[in-house]
Amino acid sequence: MSKSTISTFELFKMFPDQDAARTYLEGRLWPEGPKCPVCGLGERITARAGGYYRCNQCKEDFTVRTGTIFERSHVPLHKWVYAMYLLMTARKGISSLQLAKQIGITQKSAWFVLHRLREACGGNLEKLQGIVEIDETYVGGIEGNKHEHKKLKAGRGAVGKTAVLGLRERGGRTRAKVIKATDAGTITDVIVQNVEVGSMLHTDEAAVYGGIGGLFFSHDTINHSAGEYVRDDVTTNSIESVFAVLKRGLIGVYHHASAKHLPRYVDEFSFRLNEGNVKHHTMTRLDSFVKGAAGKRLTYKALIH
Repeated sequence: MSKSTISTFELFKMFPDQDAARTYLEGRLWPEGPKCPVCGLGERITARAGGYYRCNQCKEDFTVRTGTIFERSHVPLHKWVYAMYLLMTARKGISSLQLAKQIGITQKSAWFVLHRLREACGGNLEKLQGIVEIDETYVGGIEGNKHEHKKLKAGRGAVGKTAVLGLRERGGRTRAKVIKATDAGTITDVIVQNVEVGSMLHTDEAAVYGGIGGLFFSHDTINHSAGEYVRDDVTTNSIESVFAVLKRGLIGVYHHASAKHLPRYVDEFSFRLNEGNVKHHTMTRLDSFVKGAAGKRLTYKALIH
């Protein structure tokens, strides 16, 4: 067993019940002690039974769940921690049916838990820098494989699919965004928002990348149409490998991801390549997951709206 890896058996020993998980979550979300999620103060807090706290400043009762993805969930906290572990360590994700069997809840609840966890995977605003590989892909069913009444009959290729723009820092982090269009303006906006000025951009020869060089970025291309995939250090192989894992997960594990929910699935795969990278110790990866859970509440009504 790798020294950076915690087995399922070891995780069970660390978090055998809800109290152990609550203590762990409180230590990560409140490193300086309990803080009221309403007024933000931690000086006048009274501890109560069962993990409850009372803020004597604003007279609010709260727990470590309040203001996080765990809020108003009936799933015990140690099952939440185990669900995080499973989603984080599964190379291509875990289905709601499998998670339901693993932690002993209904498939419907597992589906909701997974989407809340994916909500915690997004939100990293730190820009990429250095050499950044950029490419786009399309996610969705093949037109020819659809039932007749679902076919758009508008051509092949990207018809009926959702575009995803991927950006991968050479030897570093990954960022992927669902985009509404693949025109030069939309793609340039995403690049400017996610890449540090002065970085070197590597793309293919697509016309939409033609104007991204100049004052803010350096730019070099690889000519795929001519059979070129690597030229010196110029390549987009890394970001294409990200798309390969993403699509294998969506097709082989999740089978289908609607355009509405696709951004969360993309965030999940990006998280596993960044904070959830296997090069980090399992507990470090789990700590990053918990950190992302704060301030991101997702209700079932909002999820299915």
